Order: sequence, then C-alpha cells, then structure tokens
Amino acid sequence: MNVLFASVEAAPFAKVGGMADVVGSLPAALRGLGIDARVLLPGAGVIQHAKHNIQPLFNFPFKHQRGETDVHVYGVEHHGVPTYFVQAWPYIGGESSVYQDLSADYPRFIFFSQLVQAVGYQLSVRDGFTVDVLHAHDWHTGLVPFLLEVSRWQKEWRGVGSLITIHNMAYQGNWSGPFLYEAGVPPRMDPRLWAGGRDNNLLAIGINYADFVTTVSPRYAIEIQHEPNGYGLQGLVRARLPDLRGILNGIDMEYWNPATDPMIAQHFDADTWEEHRPVNKAALQRRAGLPERDDVMLMGIVSRLTQQKGLDLLLPAMEGALHSHDVQLVALGSGEDSYEYGFQRLSQMFGNRCAYMNGYSEELAHQIYAGCDLFLMPSNFEPCGTSQMLAMRYGALPLVRETGGLADTVQNYDNLTADYGTGFTFLWQQPYALYNTFKWALETYQQRREAWNRMVQRAMQIDFSWDISARQYADLYAESKERHR
Repeated sequence: MNVLFASVEAAPFAKVGGMADVVGSLPAALRGLGIDARVLLPGAGVIQHAKHNIQPLFNFPFKHQRGETDVHVYGVEHHGVPTYFVQAWPYIGGESSVYQDLSADYPRFIFFSQLVQAVGYQLSVRDGFTVDVLHAHDWHTGLVPFLLEVSRWQKEWRGVGSLITIHNMAYQGNWSGPFLYEAGVPPRMDPRLWAGGRDNNLLAIGINYADFVTTVSPRYAIEIQHEPNGYGLQGLVRARLPDLRGILNGIDMEYWNPATDPMIAQHFDADTWEEHRPVNKAALQRRAGLPERDDVMLMGIVSRLTQQKGLDLLLPAMEGALHSHDVQLVALGSGEDSYEYGFQRLSQMFGNRCAYMNGYSEELAHQIYAGCDLFLMPSNFEPCGTSQMLAMRYGALPLVRETGGLADTVQNYDNLTADYGTGFTFLWQQPYALYNTFKWALETYQQRREAWNRMVQRAMQIDFSWDISARQYADLYAESKERHR
C-alpha cells in the first residue's frame, strides 16, 4: 500500500499548529505497519533547506490554465519517511511564513493541490512509487479528492482512493470561487455543494468528494455534526456519516519521554517520578523567577493565546485563584493582544506567584510539562489537542473542558472511590465553572495527596503512541482502495 500525504504543514519543516505534528509523525507509524507512506509539502520559503539537508531531486514542466510552469521537487528522509517539497515560481516559493493573507494563500494552495497528482505520477515513473491512496489534510488540500475524482478516466488514477482529515472545522477556505475559476478547476456539480454555495468552499469540497472523512478525535467527529462546531457544514457532514470516522491523534512517545528528555533538569519515569520530579518543579520555579516551594501547587499553561483555547474563561478564573489561594502559575504563549495583555496584567498583579513568558520556546514547554503539578487547558473547542497528552506523559494532571479530544483523553477524577481518573474536567463555558474545578483540584492536591499520586501514576502509564491510530488509518486506506478496485 502506497500512501501520499498532501499537507501544507509537517514537523519539523513547517509547523504552525497540531496538523504539523500529525503529518510529521503518523507516516512513520504507518511505515512500521508495512505501508509506504510519503509526504508532499509546498516548498515555502520559510522551510530551511540547509538546516534539514533538503536536496534537489528533479524538475518537470507542468501545463495548466495559465500556461506552463517549471516545477522543482526537493526531498529528504525524516525518521525514515521520504518527504518532498515542491517549488514553482511564482506560485510556490519565497514565502516568509507558512500562511499569509488569503489572497496569497488561495492561489498558492490551489496550485499546490493541482500539483499533487503530477508529482505522484513523476514519483511512479522515477521511483516506482505508484500511489494507492491520497490523504489530504484540512482545507488547504481539500481540492485534492475532487481533482482525483475528475481524473478517474485516466488509468493511472482509476483505482486510487482518497481521505481527508479535518484538523479544525473553523477554517474552511471559503469564498475561493474566483481563484478556482482562474486556476481552471472544473465546476463542482454535486447538489450537496450547490446548497448554500459550498462549491466554493475548499473544505466542503474535500468532505464531499473524499472516500472517507476523518477527524482527529472520536468526540470531535460527533461535535462537527451540529452547531456551533459544524460552522455551517454540519448538514454536509451528516450526509457523509457512513464514511465519517474519528481517529484520535497520537504523540511521539520517544521524543516526549521524561526518562530521556535532554531539555529537563532531572529524568524520571512512572516508577521514579515521586523522587525525581520535584527537581524539575524547582528548576521551573527558578527559571520563572518564582519562590522555590515544593508545598505549593504549581499550575502551567502552554498555549496559543486565542479565544479557542478558552482564555476568556481562564483569565478571570486565574485572577480569582491567585487572589484567594496560595498557588503559583507559569504561562507560555503568544497570540491575540487582549490575551497577552491579560497574562501580563496577572504577572504584574501577582509577581511573586505568576510568571508569563511571551512567545514559544520548545525547551521551556518541556520544562513546564515536567515541572508543573496542574496543567490548564480549558478550550472552548479542541478537535484533539496534544498538550493534555504531553502533560500526562510528564506527570502533570490536566484540568480541561469536556470537549473534543480533551473529553476523549482525560478521565475525570472520581473523588468517591479515589481510584479513577487522570485529571479534572468541567463542561459549562463559564469562568466560575473553571474556578470551582480548580478549587476541587487544589483540595485534592492538598488534602488527598495519595489519590493525587495514584492519578499521576495512571496518567504517566497511558499509551498515547500512534500505534492504535495508525492501524485504524491502515484499515481505511485498504477500504478506500477497495472501493475503486
């Protein structure tokens, strides 16, 4: 089985959000199952060829609506996965960031989607890699399943299957009609798309024409069937229910491993965390400029500062928590100005108990996961999320809102038996709901430490690897291919 991933993000080459982690790690897990999975990316100028030892492979002329363009293909093998980058001036190449404004992104991503099959054909001729399944990711490559469908008259593409994975339904590539017309993309004639003008919505096109539609958690597959998380496409999603699957994302268990992580002060595992983890807590407190106290509950945040992440709930709740309780807070992130200002204000009001670091540091993120006691992630919606998994992997109990992948991965603490749960959850999108759940966590930390420790032990022993999810994807690839046999 040969599978070609089409995406605009893949770690470590081009990363903005969680999609990059999926595309950067899932193919390696698939190759472990005997699937020849490869990745194709637009060669944005932000990608550092020298740093990653990306080498030129071949070039070919590509005829399209606006003439003929010379396409250059570069490549590198990352964790055993062949990864390709295409540049085609002036459409792809030279960009200073993965995403720009939509007037630039629409023509670039549409052209990249048009190139996917062309590059796939070149790989079959040059390397013997004959594509069995095309796997598109989010709206940026939503056109790929449709272009495959209108190419089935060609024998090379007659038996090829397709999937699209929705990483975030809130971003859809809507109102792209003029760019599709200019690029010579055939009309999308399905009545399900004509309803509501969805024939110009790139994500809707992918949902409609892919053999299978997947989301990054089972709960999110349910949530996008209804408002508000359907964002206007809930009817189309329900029309594809027989082909909709929710497959939970995994994490790289080797990279995110507190027993070997070179970025933390002291290594530990599920058997030694009680003895060695406090060293990381003290190191984090020192780095954040907070008093070194093992007796105080240290809360951590690693997040993009956006409304999606529930910061409208978190900031007022944390102001109340820091004002009324003896706790500490370390926050790392950047984003919307109002939320950055909110964390700056908290750090000024409670300087001896709250530290805010603007931006993102991979090293500091590891240290927060390894050093904090309670990890805060009260997202308004979360298709999957990986931070809560990383926190549990490093022995920090998550406090999350019950939504999407957070609900799928965090078991709520049962304070009756004291032997159930891996974190704390709440449902209502209100600051007081978060604040009350924080008080519950604090009471557990201070008064029921044995129950807390058992939760940490359980959380650290959960297998969040890609193994189970990769097998689910492998089954879908086989079924997708069988449909066109």
